[in-house]
Amino acid sequence: MADEYSYELKIPKERIAVLIGKNGEIKTELESQTKSKINIDSKEGDIVISGSDSIQLFVLKDIIKAVGRGFNPEIAMRLFKQDYVLELLNLSDFVKSQDQQLRLRGRVIGKGGKARETIEEFTNTSISVYGKTITIIGFCDDVAISKKAVESLLTGSPHASVYKWLEKHRKHTKFAELADF
Repeated sequence: MADEYSYELKIPKERIAVLIGKNGEIKTELESQTKSKINIDSKEGDIVISGSDSIQLFVLKDIIKAVGRGFNPEIAMRLFKQDYVLELLNLSDFVKSQDQQLRLRGRVIGKGGKARETIEEFTNTSISVYGKTITIIGFCDDVAISKKAVESLLTGSPHASVYKWLEKHRKHTKFAELADF
C-alpha cells in the first residue's frame, strides 16, 4: 500500500462554498484530478486533504489556498499546469495599521481596477487582492515580474514608473524571444 500524505489548511468560511462549487462539482473535480480526498469543515473553514501522490497534494494545497485568497476555481486550477506558481504577499509585512493596509490595497487595485489589470496584462498573470493579502498566479517567470511590480507599488513607487518598467521589461522579453527564434 502506498504512503498516505495529508495537509491541514484553513480558509475563510465565506470561501468554502466557492471551493465546494455548485452541487460539489469543484471539490469532486479537484479530488479526481489529484486522486485525493478533501474533507471540509464548513463551520470552521478547516480543510484536510489526503492522498498518496505528494506532488499532486502540494498543487492541490496551493489551489485551495488560491480559492481561499479570492480566486475563482477556474483560475486557481491553472496551477495544475507545469511551471505555474502561486505567490502570496502579506500586507502586514509592509505596514502594520489597518488604515495603511487599506491604502496599499487601493494602490495595487488602482482606480476602477486599472493598476491591477495593467500589471496582469503586462505580465500575463492573475492577481487577487483579498483581505490582508495579494496573491498572484501565473507562469513562474511572469509571477516574479508581477511580484516586483506589486512590491514597487507597495513601497511607494509611482504607478507611472511601475508601468514604464513593465513596458520596458515586456519589450526586452519580446526581443529575447525573437533572438531565440
